[in-house]
Amino acid sequence: ADANNLKNFLSAARLAHRGSEVDALPLTALAPARTRDVEKPKSKMSITSKKDYPLTSCFPYSLEQLQVSYCRLSRVDMRMLTLRKLRKLDLSNNHIKKLPATIGDLCCLAELVLHNNHLETFSTALCQSTLQHSLQYLDLGQNKLRALPIQFCQLRELVHLKVDDNEMLRLPVKIGQLSKLRFLSAARNQLPYLPTDFRRLSLENLDLFGNPFKQPNPLDHTIQLKFPLTLLEMASRTAVNYRIPYSPQLIPAHLCQDLDVSKTCDCGNACLNFYIQTTVSMNLHHVSHTVILVDNMGGTEAPVLCYFCSLTCYSEFLDKCLQRSR
Repeated sequence: ADANNLKNFLSAARLAHRGSEVDALPLTALAPARTRDVEKPKSKMSITSKKDYPLTSCFPYSLEQLQVSYCRLSRVDMRMLTLRKLRKLDLSNNHIKKLPATIGDLCCLAELVLHNNHLETFSTALCQSTLQHSLQYLDLGQNKLRALPIQFCQLRELVHLKVDDNEMLRLPVKIGQLSKLRFLSAARNQLPYLPTDFRRLSLENLDLFGNPFKQPNPLDHTIQLKFPLTLLEMASRTAVNYRIPYSPQLIPAHLCQDLDVSKTCDCGNACLNFYIQTTVSMNLHHVSHTVILVDNMGGTEAPVLCYFCSLTCYSEFLDKCLQRSR
């Protein structure tokens, strides 16, 4: 309605509420609002220039998709974190160095794009937030990440993960827990090998091009065993093998951390601080339908870490290798 007519109507309503005579009220006719004059709640917004960035006004509460790129943001604007309906947040091509833990309060967030920023770490708090149940697409490409936290693999709804063009020295130890992951891109990093849990993935597309993978050699190993095993090692292996529940309320927190990163022997049993470690070659087609070539030579193989809980397991592994080479 016309703004002045609407003010007159509200004034009349206030007078009526106070008991004024109806005949004395200054009533005027209000023409119905036309459809084209009514603004629908905004669900998408795209800002790709610093001059267009809102400094005084708030973002529409109804937003489901928000893109703020090329705005030279050095941090995430806290006003964005009040948008509870947000499903996609694109903050690519900015200067963001750190992510606030409160991003995890966006309970509907399914896509988070942080391509080409200055991130050096990914918050542990985000891995333990409501993003565990909502986040399906995560783009961390072209940042300064060297590793992802142990807790990263708690984001088990992830389908698409991009960490291209970083400084990654390793992938998460328990990456096999990302059972819904179908697209993984970690090209042009500093990965010397893949974690043993990588063999549990079931991907549709995998890109590991441009990593300095080391040539695997099963005879080139690291032995970190002790005879007999310590009581702590034996108890820890038992807890993992039998899936005994644990938490910081039951045992010291540092022991929980050790159990979280337990290694899996080739025989299927767990080992923690005492093991034999080596690398073996794996054809990446075993874990992905489509594989981008690892190097310019047309290779699709990469070294994977292998662990053995005892000399017996390692000896059996070497026997298998010798039989294959004959």
